[in-house]
Amino acid sequence: MGFLRAARAALVNECGIPRILVAIVIVVLAGFSVSCGNSGSTAAAHSHLAYVTLPQRGSVLLLHIAGDTGVITAGAQTPQVVDTTPTGLALLASKKLLYVANSRANTISIFNVAGDGTLALNGTPTPAGGSGPNGVAIDPSGKYLLVTNNLSNNVSVFSIDASGVLSLVGSPVPANASPTEILITPTGQFVYVTNPGLGMVTSFTFSDGVLQQMPTSPLISGAGAFGLALDGSGRFLYVANPSAPNPVLHTTGNVSGFNILADGSLSPMTGSPFTPGTSSLNSAPTALTLDPTGKFIYATATGSSSSIWCFTITPTNGQLVTVTNSPFNLAAGGLFALFDPSGNYFYTGTQTGNGIAGFTYDSSTGVPKVISGSPFSTGTPPGKMVLSE
Repeated sequence: MGFLRAARAALVNECGIPRILVAIVIVVLAGFSVSCGNSGSTAAAHSHLAYVTLPQRGSVLLLHIAGDTGVITAGAQTPQVVDTTPTGLALLASKKLLYVANSRANTISIFNVAGDGTLALNGTPTPAGGSGPNGVAIDPSGKYLLVTNNLSNNVSVFSIDASGVLSLVGSPVPANASPTEILITPTGQFVYVTNPGLGMVTSFTFSDGVLQQMPTSPLISGAGAFGLALDGSGRFLYVANPSAPNPVLHTTGNVSGFNILADGSLSPMTGSPFTPGTSSLNSAPTALTLDPTGKFIYATATGSSSSIWCFTITPTNGQLVTVTNSPFNLAAGGLFALFDPSGNYFYTGTQTGNGIAGFTYDSSTGVPKVISGSPFSTGTPPGKMVLSE
């Protein structure tokens, strides 16, 4: 559980580097870029923007991503604000407002997004309604912002008015111990939150700003339950369990699969939890991502040994099947894992040393390949990232 203790300590500034303020994050300092090869994807590629939080620096960085090459160029960085520790962030569908959770300051900052993507702070940060705000998500209607409060063990719900101003809806809703990652289904009806310290997933219904925990919640996933991913059909939920033991293989770390029932409740998937089925695992994943086609799911961990697990998703029942030669011994990270909008490249964030590793992948087999020059130094571990796409 060392990984989880470090994360909680980071939120109260008890350790020097925030270690599991994960999600999905891309960072590159000015002068560095990621050059990507051919992934075999046929998706149209075009350039776009991204934003990443830099917890140690108290700022947010603008990134320019070239869709045809995957090259990432650093843009403007917001002024540094001490003792804020920005982590989770979410971009409104209009692409005009960006919301950032400040874990140490217990606030939510609102940024106006200019036509060129640069950010300008909009007024005074809003109180988060709880302590240690971490995960941030906007519901599909664009009317509500949800924030996990890792230290006060609840979730805040804010309404978003026409000008982007936030208003707390009622009192924060209890979400069991240390809620961290948050995922809202595409319908906006259901919300799922991981509780790493409990090894569980907490489930909620959500309607007109009202968040209610389901009677069947929480549900056991596995020790250290952290990263969340939803399949393209919205029928299956996956959770990375970095500290879960695998008694038969004598290894640690697996991925749980759940069926999402009509009422949003979860039921364990047949065959879950899933591992690559080898006894030589040296890394346990914390981050999950699906390729845009929904064919492959990747589970990533920090390190260079067994650091990338790849599975195919069985469309009929959601069960995971290990691809040939998985896990892959490539330098990767577990701070985040995500695909760019074109689906040609995916990136992982590292907790120590270099900050970002980039990969192409074979769209037929799922096999990843390191981008030349990867990993790329960020100078400081990233927090989370959102794409303007």
